[in-house]
Amino acid sequence: MKKKKVVVLSGAGVSAESGVRTFRDGNGLWENHRIEDVATPEAWNRDQELVLRFYNQRRKQALEVQPNAAHYAIAELEPFFDVRVVTQNVDNLHERAGSTQVLHLHGELFKARSTKTPSLVYDIEGWELKIGDLCEEGSQLRPNIVWFGEEVPMMAPAIEFAEQADIFIVIGTSLVVYPAAGLFRYTRPNTPIYIIDVNRPDITFKDNMTFIQEKATVGMQQLKDVLISGLENQE
Repeated sequence: MKKKKVVVLSGAGVSAESGVRTFRDGNGLWENHRIEDVATPEAWNRDQELVLRFYNQRRKQALEVQPNAAHYAIAELEPFFDVRVVTQNVDNLHERAGSTQVLHLHGELFKARSTKTPSLVYDIEGWELKIGDLCEEGSQLRPNIVWFGEEVPMMAPAIEFAEQADIFIVIGTSLVVYPAAGLFRYTRPNTPIYIIDVNRPDITFKDNMTFIQEKATVGMQQLKDVLISGLENQE
């Protein structure tokens, strides 16, 4: 029997429960830095050392945290479903929990890419990327992160996943950061959509949508049990 396709869109709320600091806090700063100073092409052109230092700290922090129950619950669906994770997070916690098909919309913290040829991408060993770390063509390596003002190259395959989904799960994202926030709208009519968040997102809910008002770790465990038991009842 062919496995149903489950697509999971995950956001910062999933990583936050592992202790990863969320993208920005209430005062609009990110680790006391303005977004414009560390996460834009202009910031890179202005002060590469500051940008590299900022992401080195993010990388160092990411190595100190562990996947949580939400990451594991998503991975534990794989024996039962064809699971594709589309994540807005740049950490590797989904992979470390065992998910095997993960698409990173906003880039990957543990990868670097050439400033000259973006298709040249390299794994970062450890947590440091420094001035003088060059690609094979001799240009400085930068974080493989989609910065503000840059296109989201993985959006096209993410839309394909959404179009093929038999079940679509949104977890830990407020559905306000576009283009990712609009991904669920590419699902086929009547595809079941489950939204897990402590706060109800500001969208129009339809009959095919189920809202689970829980934090990621609790809500995903609950949904995992529901989806697996639903399969067992069909047998």
